[in-house]
Amino acid sequence: MNKYYSEKINSLNYQINELIAELENPILLSEQVIELILLTLADLKVFVLKRGFKNDEEEIYFFKYQKPVIVSKLIYYNAIYKIETGKPYGTKRTNKYLKKELKKLKKFFDNNFDFYKYHRNNNDFLDDKLFLRGKHDIKLCLDTYYFESDHSFSTSHDYKVAKIMANDLIQLYLKNKIFITKKKALKDLGPPNIFLNWTGSKAGMIELIYALHYQGVFDNGSTDIRLIAEYFEQLFGVDLGNFYHTYLEIRNRKINRTKFLDKLRDTLIKKMDEQDAKQYNQ
Repeated sequence: MNKYYSEKINSLNYQINELIAELENPILLSEQVIELILLTLADLKVFVLKRGFKNDEEEIYFFKYQKPVIVSKLIYYNAIYKIETGKPYGTKRTNKYLKKELKKLKKFFDNNFDFYKYHRNNNDFLDDKLFLRGKHDIKLCLDTYYFESDHSFSTSHDYKVAKIMANDLIQLYLKNKIFITKKKALKDLGPPNIFLNWTGSKAGMIELIYALHYQGVFDNGSTDIRLIAEYFEQLFGVDLGNFYHTYLEIRNRKINRTKFLDKLRDTLIKKMDEQDAKQYNQ
């Protein structure tokens, strides 16, 4: 089984990578990749039904670790196809649409939290009920999909594992799309009418950027750090270079890691104290 599966997954990955290099349009890419995956699954099904499994351990391993890898690709590319074909025009509408898609992933996570923990922790105490054919347990909150599936080539939870794997990739895809959309929106705004010259250090600006980001002051913390850095660069006409590398250097300081922020705080408090003293002496 392992040899046949390895040949199939390697061949599939090779063909998908060839298409990725050839096609830039995500809709056309998804259409062709989905066809490849369906053919691979059909071949795999014929092999499994003809050969069977040596024992329960081999069957569990196949439905827990091997089949979900291929099915997750099918779920992922089908999701990309739906996302791209349903995407509205306009930056604001697109951003709202993508965030709504992210919320769907969060809803799935919330509804399947217990199984997420089981899967993420690589538990196995329920594997004989979750990943053996015909051994489902109705008490484990089965999806309707399972009852409609071909039980000769599916178990009660192999699809759910594939869904979790696919959702991780879909989340990355959506977050990247949101980042690109926000980046485009910034460029559409054009340069500000008033230009302020940043005369502090670049390291100081990076301290400030990360502090604001971790405080969650931009879009409740959902804005990508790269977008915030680019916004500051555009706003103040500063090239921050590899700002993440500078941030690592700041983190590795032996003393006074937040030198700029500490000075900022001290200066503000000093000015407040001076203003208070001046007010009371009048």
